[in-house]
Amino acid sequence: MSLPKIGQKAPEFSLENQNGEKVSLKDYKGKVIVLYFYPKASTPGCTIQAQGIRDHKAEFEALNAVVLGVSYDPVKRIKNFEVKQELSFELLADEDQAVTDLYGIWQLKQFMGKEKMGVVRTTFIIDEEGQVEDIYMTGKEAKTNGVDKDHTFKTKDHHEIMLAHLKAR
Repeated sequence: MSLPKIGQKAPEFSLENQNGEKVSLKDYKGKVIVLYFYPKASTPGCTIQAQGIRDHKAEFEALNAVVLGVSYDPVKRIKNFEVKQELSFELLADEDQAVTDLYGIWQLKQFMGKEKMGVVRTTFIIDEEGQVEDIYMTGKEAKTNGVDKDHTFKTKDHHEIMLAHLKAR
């Protein structure tokens, strides 16, 4: 599948969070959703990215935004990640990769000279009405997917770029 288009309705889904509770995109109507997909809980890059969000949660909330992190890890793994890193936002388990596929970010990737399918680290900003407002990706994948260079991030500055976007809206 391809990426959702800016201005179109964000694909709806329901997934279990780190506590085994069902969470749906529609649960957050009226809020801005920072929906970020990450490859694997407790890995170095994913940990840095999650810590940045954790440390700035109050700033996201002050901007009427909620952050939802999605990976294809099982609920038990994302619960351990939440506890170990003292995370304070929703982590969602997409074990069958259906949502990752729905959002078009399960793609062929190159890492250390090898190709394999995997999650392209991507963030979708979804407005209060459920429309895709913007899309951000890591550098190499952004170019491949036609995402503007000024819509790229690194794991360590992800939270800063998302907050800057929200403040500029």
